[in-house]
Amino acid sequence: MMRVRRLIVLVTTLTLLCGSVAYADSVSQKLKVLINNKKSEEVADGGIVVDNKVYISSQVVSDKLQAIVVKEDGKAIIYKPNVHMVTSAGPKIFAGVNKGDKFKFNTFIQVDTLKPDINALKLTIADPYGDETLIEQRKSGDANFPADGKSDFWITVEDISYNFDKAGAYTLRFSVKPTGESSFKVISEKTINSQ
Repeated sequence: MMRVRRLIVLVTTLTLLCGSVAYADSVSQKLKVLINNKKSEEVADGGIVVDNKVYISSQVVSDKLQAIVVKEDGKAIIYKPNVHMVTSAGPKIFAGVNKGDKFKFNTFIQVDTLKPDINALKLTIADPYGDETLIEQRKSGDANFPADGKSDFWITVEDISYNFDKAGAYTLRFSVKPTGESSFKVISEKTINSQ
């Protein structure tokens, strides 16, 4: 008799658990997120749908939209600064090079509406295979670092000699480190094509 009771309790418990899991799965579903409707920019499990409302990960917003997400006082604040980068070799502005060209160039960066305070910034270049090289890094307290609280500024990065030895897209990345954060956030990218 004791075995029958245990069996009934076990079967009832498993039935309720499986039913609850099935119900929870039907209430929320995982969502693929496409950026600019491009399959190459797809983020698997980047969001979920609950009660016909779409929820997207703040990390996806930060990474894919090159925004800064600050979490404070129970809310997430999204900042999307306006950043423009121009590359020049002497007086010539360029966005494309020939494979094998070795360029001495600089980068002009114009930033506005950068609301959160930052304590560091950097510019890197990644070759077509993703190998990244640091071009320049500045931190708060350096003579050439934007003043505290300044949301609009211009930066001219010192000349760098770089060998575009591979064909493909090279990516310049401008990143900032918001005050109180431990990592850099990419807020602008520029592509230089090598053919």
